[in-house]
Amino acid sequence: MNTNTNKYTSEIKNIELLAKQVVEGFVTGMHKSPFHGFSVEFAEHRLYNKGESTRHIDWKLFAKTDKLYVKKYEEETNLRCHIIVDNSASMHYPLVKKPTIDNLNKIGFSVIASAVLMDILKRQRDAVGMSVYSEEFEFYAPEKGSDAHRNLLLNKLELLLNSNSESKTKTYKVLHEIAEKLHRRSLIFLFTDLFQTDRENDELFEALRHLKYNKHELVLFHTYDGNLELNFDFDNVPKKFVDVETGESINLYADTVKENYNKLVLNYFNQLKDKCVQYKIDYVPVDVNQGFDKVLTSYLISRNRFK
Repeated sequence: MNTNTNKYTSEIKNIELLAKQVVEGFVTGMHKSPFHGFSVEFAEHRLYNKGESTRHIDWKLFAKTDKLYVKKYEEETNLRCHIIVDNSASMHYPLVKKPTIDNLNKIGFSVIASAVLMDILKRQRDAVGMSVYSEEFEFYAPEKGSDAHRNLLLNKLELLLNSNSESKTKTYKVLHEIAEKLHRRSLIFLFTDLFQTDRENDELFEALRHLKYNKHELVLFHTYDGNLELNFDFDNVPKKFVDVETGESINLYADTVKENYNKLVLNYFNQLKDKCVQYKIDYVPVDVNQGFDKVLTSYLISRNRFK
């Protein structure tokens, strides 16, 4: 694996603060959604028992209800979440000179989306772990709920945001390794652009089935750039298109292939969706230009089903 510091510097300076702002903006609009009433501060409350410590009493709730409630923390919930991020070369497409919240490539989107999930998991007092991979395992951290652990994960995400990669993808290989590490039932989120050969596609779903084996809940976030990778929105001038992982190239005019290309890609998306339905995997296509609402909504649905 050859990872170099990107020659471009991100304008995103604090992904933890940015993630918090994204979550709070989403939560503000939740009263208009099917998730009205969903608690995003703590997993739940319980009545205070006389004689126990008053440390975790929710005094704001006491002011509203005149009753003593205690906030339930991580050790009182059974939700464990593991976030998996594909860091192969194709995830660093397109090249973004100054990444901002409104201008992200696939790895940038996956990094911010992961931080957003970590923020809402923190509010729920849930444990979170993370894996990063390309051809090989690059990083693994088990599920924990401490602030020090989350800071470790955030630091890793910031490094990804400001890095480059020339590695190919071996998603199926690494997922088998992760499946062997996750012994306790977990909610798993996988961010990948799903670029692999047809042969590897079959092996990918075998690996996904392995993750499902221990009754894990699995959400597959298929990340893509809708403008370039789906709509093939390029100027109609001669261009050389290069596969960043294999080095293969082709010269062509975009307009000559755009219609057929779009049909093929949509067909591929539908095949992925059908296969995920077959294996009871949540398939969520996410355009990196469309924000993070799909990610947060998928989390809420999955968490509710996980209970």
